[in-house]
Amino acid sequence: MDLHRTSVFNQMDYARDSNKEGKASQQTEERLDSGLDSLKEEEYQAVAAEIRGLSLQSEETQLIPPAGTRTPPQEWQTQITEDGDTLLHLAIIHEARDYIKRMIDLSKNTDFLNTHNDLRQTPLHLAVIINQPDVCDSLLVAGCDPTLVDNSGDTPLHIACRHGNLHCFSVITQNCRPEHLHTMMAACNYNGQNCLHLASVNGFLSLVENMVDLGADVNAKEQHNGRSALHLAVDQQNLSLVKVLLKKGADPNQLTSGGHTPYHLTYGLDNCEIRKELYPLTHPDLRELTESDSDSSEEEEDDVESEEDEVGYDDIQWNGH
Repeated sequence: MDLHRTSVFNQMDYARDSNKEGKASQQTEERLDSGLDSLKEEEYQAVAAEIRGLSLQSEETQLIPPAGTRTPPQEWQTQITEDGDTLLHLAIIHEARDYIKRMIDLSKNTDFLNTHNDLRQTPLHLAVIINQPDVCDSLLVAGCDPTLVDNSGDTPLHIACRHGNLHCFSVITQNCRPEHLHTMMAACNYNGQNCLHLASVNGFLSLVENMVDLGADVNAKEQHNGRSALHLAVDQQNLSLVKVLLKKGADPNQLTSGGHTPYHLTYGLDNCEIRKELYPLTHPDLRELTESDSDSSEEEEDDVESEEDEVGYDDIQWNGH
């Protein structure tokens, strides 16, 4: 094994140790049981040995195939682990940057870049999860598809918005095709939420502003009960986000599937400033709760009072006792 390759794998060993000690918090739940920390020592050594044995061709003709031709996959492109990971998935997980670059260069505009593992994660999903914006950039330039979803229905952009990863968000939105950007921002995951909803629920104001500026529908409804980003901001009692969304054109009179405005959701909340912000912007006919909502609230109060007033019987007799 040459000195350069030895150096690369020394870096991989260092990255692995540092991930275990100081970077565990960066390994998010999306990776689940296919993550770096899930590998036993002997399994890791087997993975490292597989990558050491790579025989990547570096001739220019193979780096850039002639236009219109379809080259057969190389042997290293067909190797899959028991978790469905390709060697590119593994290289991204272990941050073996030299190998990542070589594999991407040799796989430009091929389906290999879009290979799903058993969690339906593509290499781009993993690059976002592990926060490698430079790898995201390389993958997008090489022709990967950023609209593919994992087993939660999340695109890589969804993941960036959920975790407030502004670097990867910026790389993806600046390097993908306009139609891909529109598709990703409009798509709802399997929980019925789009990228704007995820950023709003988690209070990432900068991402919210950027997405609306890029063309995201500020009034789009999530699919479970028809709440908009403004409804979600009220739910979170996030006054700053409420102001940002209103400034960006959010409709204060929009109704959920249950017929509630954002102002309706302020009933019972502690943040009076949000009520003051929404009251003058909400149509007078849409400020009061409907009779059915009021009745249900009264019934709940009556139930609580009746439970408090109940007195247990102490004069029951059975067989003279």
